[in-house]
Amino acid sequence: MIELIIIAVCLLCSAFFSASETAYSTLNRNRLRLTAAKGSRRAALAVKLSDDYDSLISGILVGNNLVNIALASAGTVLFVRWLGGGAGPSVSTAAVTLAVLIFGEITPKSIAKDHPERFAVFAAPVLRAVCVILKPVNFLFSKWKNLISRLFGDKDGKNVTQEELLLMLEEVEKDGSIDRSEGELLVNAVEFADCKVEEVLTHRTDMEAVGSDWTPERIAAVFTESGLSRLPVYEGDLDHIIGVLNRKDFFTSEGISGTPVKELMTPPVFAESGEKLSEVLKTMKKQQTHMCIVVDEYGGTSGLVTMEDILEELVGEIWDEHDEVTEDIQSESEGVWSADGLANLEDFAERFGLEISSENVSLGGWVMEMLGRVPEAGDAFEYGDYLIRVTETDGHRAAKCRIERIR
Repeated sequence: MIELIIIAVCLLCSAFFSASETAYSTLNRNRLRLTAAKGSRRAALAVKLSDDYDSLISGILVGNNLVNIALASAGTVLFVRWLGGGAGPSVSTAAVTLAVLIFGEITPKSIAKDHPERFAVFAAPVLRAVCVILKPVNFLFSKWKNLISRLFGDKDGKNVTQEELLLMLEEVEKDGSIDRSEGELLVNAVEFADCKVEEVLTHRTDMEAVGSDWTPERIAAVFTESGLSRLPVYEGDLDHIIGVLNRKDFFTSEGISGTPVKELMTPPVFAESGEKLSEVLKTMKKQQTHMCIVVDEYGGTSGLVTMEDILEELVGEIWDEHDEVTEDIQSESEGVWSADGLANLEDFAERFGLEISSENVSLGGWVMEMLGRVPEAGDAFEYGDYLIRVTETDGHRAAKCRIERIR
């Protein structure tokens, strides 16, 4: 009779340890901390145990193995008494294994996986006592673990790569812990670290700028037509930007300011096209400016980037009353599309399922690369299942393209 009691108690303890292991390995720590913040002492204890996870899991595994060994021993004694020394050990092994699998492993772990935080809070006081009792054993196992880690461990194994972080965010979004908009914002924040200025700049061919020797009336017309709040000021040509003119400084309550442009403008801030956007953002914040002039490797002007451009990389497109809501790629008919030359090349490739390897960031730049010369209206080439034809040019670039499925 005593063996049956020992078996029942050990089986119950095995279920408890198995469920605890699953609960603490799958629980949401933020949810648990929120419960603790509301005044739950057990939840606070569970948080403390989860913070020292290595010691906790070591205590759980030691305790689970001890009760399973005791369970197997009691089962063997019981079945030998019932069936004798011949069949007793074999039947005991089969029965105990089946009981442990069903009632000591599968069932408790399934329950704990569905309610990890609740079970972790419930089990916290007992687990604390177990960890205290088994502290000497845990100390020996921790030293053994450190030795094994030094011999075979990977020092970089705990580092989370950007790909892994993006995958985790995708899983969290699917799980429903965050909604789609929050997921997109977090993904943008992760990818922002690798984003370069050249990916978001306004190219020099599309820049609105004014000359330092222009008349006030001509400058006022550019402000009015563009709706912009700031304009670069150049001397001679766009490769010599000497300042940035703010609309509120140029226009006063009495009309156009009579102060010369060179006295109104502020010094420009420059950045290289290959710089990371995060570094440029730091520079702009330090210099307290909303516009940065981007230069190429030869010192010429590549374009400009604004604070709005940078913020759009984090939160998505920002529209104001001066923006026209247009799509870079539009469908004209079945199998035919028109595309703006400034369309992002990655977006273009993704839209049409093309594999494009190029250092260019715009469709127009890639078209010029494929043609091997300055494009002209009517120029065309085949790529994948599509015929890409230049329909409009603006200076030396392809302003509009026509994409037609040919296969």
